[in-house]
Amino acid sequence: MGCVFVSADCSAGYVANIRMEDQLFEIDESGVDEGIKTGPDPNDYLMSALGACTVITLHMYARRKNWPLDRAEVSLQMESIPVASVPPAGEIPQKRLQIIKRLRLCGDLSLEQVERLKQISARCPVQKTLEAGVFIQTILE
Repeated sequence: MGCVFVSADCSAGYVANIRMEDQLFEIDESGVDEGIKTGPDPNDYLMSALGACTVITLHMYARRKNWPLDRAEVSLQMESIPVASVPPAGEIPQKRLQIIKRLRLCGDLSLEQVERLKQISARCPVQKTLEAGVFIQTILE
């Protein structure tokens, strides 16, 4: 798996500079204090990764099966789930967020192929990672 390097200089406001191999990206949340969205936020990138992984997984599967999938589209929306109570210490907390994934599949596909592609869409590596949960270890350098 690749390495991602992110940095932020306090003089630049709420701007993070991201390097993924030879590619450079920026997350700019300079307007967050004023309630202004100045660009994609970190969750937008997370959902973009899920969406990209989903449509690529669908095309890979359809190509292997020689199915006529012309276009795959996904729209994603992240929502909070109300948690009734905080679990007692030592218990696994309930999930607090959900992502609603709406698929649109274009092509001369049978109903069985559409249903199978819907199932396959849940097998993209990013979705599997999100559903499994991630342990994050922080090491101070």
